[in-house]
Amino acid sequence: MSNSLIGVIGILALFGLLSVRMPVGIVMMLVGFVGIAVMNGWPAALSTLGSEPFVIASNFELMIIPMFVLMGNLASMSGMSRDLYGAAYAWFGHWRGGLASATIAACAGFAALSGSSVASAVTMGRVALPEMRRYAYHPRLATGAIAAGGTLGILIPPSTGFVIYAILTEESIGRLFLAGVLPGLLLTALFMVAIAIQTRFRPALGPPGPVLPLAERFRATGRATAMIGIVVITIGGIYSGFFTAGEAAGVGAFLAFLLALARRSVTPSSLNFTLLETVRTSAFAFLILIGAHIFNPFLALTQIPSDLAELLIGTELPRLGILAILLAVFILLGTFLEGFAILVLTLPIVHPLIVELGYDPIWFGVLMVIVLEMGLISPPVGVNVFVVKGIAEDVPMRDIFIGILPFWGAMLVCMIVLVIFPEIALFLPNRMIQ
Repeated sequence: MSNSLIGVIGILALFGLLSVRMPVGIVMMLVGFVGIAVMNGWPAALSTLGSEPFVIASNFELMIIPMFVLMGNLASMSGMSRDLYGAAYAWFGHWRGGLASATIAACAGFAALSGSSVASAVTMGRVALPEMRRYAYHPRLATGAIAAGGTLGILIPPSTGFVIYAILTEESIGRLFLAGVLPGLLLTALFMVAIAIQTRFRPALGPPGPVLPLAERFRATGRATAMIGIVVITIGGIYSGFFTAGEAAGVGAFLAFLLALARRSVTPSSLNFTLLETVRTSAFAFLILIGAHIFNPFLALTQIPSDLAELLIGTELPRLGILAILLAVFILLGTFLEGFAILVLTLPIVHPLIVELGYDPIWFGVLMVIVLEMGLISPPVGVNVFVVKGIAEDVPMRDIFIGILPFWGAMLVCMIVLVIFPEIALFLPNRMIQ
């Protein structure tokens, strides 16, 4: 039996196990372990299984994941998310669809603390949905804005998606964070444009709220300054070179904890819940990384990545054609696979091909994260859609999926713009990190 055939059998087994909802990290460990045993013997497989978990767990750079997750959870616990939404509502609430735009803006701000799309959707959904219902917003626009706005959590830094991409490809976390800033702002603006277009033709979707006095707007903004200050210190510290990404994560978590203490939001029960949620989220990410580092050596032994690269390059398609095929495949995978699973399963195959084609891997990382965002609101998996359904239990799933369609289109437009103008993603990392 050839190495390639063993690899194909392993990949089919992997998708089969994923289809019955086995955890992706466990599936990759199992398939990688058995595959290495078949090809290189049981001693090699046992050695990989024994060493890789320790290598991942002792990787100092990965402390950024639990620290930024903790920072986001502490921010949610202390009520900073409510303050941020209040500030966004004060400035945008009087527009048609203004509450939905305020939700998008607040999600973008909260993304700069949490790095998690699910956390952003849950936190902002609980704050924004009651307000949109109070002003008679159509459930499709309300739930669609929350689900789509939550996806900004993995594009606007700090982003767990960028961290995992960096670990798997050995790229710079700092450069990836910088690369996500302008595309994140662009996508935020495109989401607001999508809301404006919908409410322009169907005003009943999002009636305007009251116009607040200028003094009240500034007071609402003032209440959100603590959160903005934490973002400026942590993310600004990375960009200025004062902090490494890991140090910034620790500083941000510490400042968020101090703010929670100052607001008297810390109780034994709330702190226990926050720490448990942080551990759960971090353990999920670490399990996936450990599984990837066991599965990837098996994939390398099968020579499938190199064979696929030679096949695609041998087709003599233009670079842009190959890129379009890859992105289309990722969008398709996003309809039934979880985002992190797409990263760890495809990057060992795709990253060498991207480098071979001469594309910048930092720029491609931004495209990958946008594709993951699209998967977060794509049926039938659509993790963020199910999260929003848990908040808006009376809204039919069909209405939520219809509500996200304009935002899905905005993501597609953003991806096309970045393909045409890669400088949007590369401007900050090339200018600030040499």
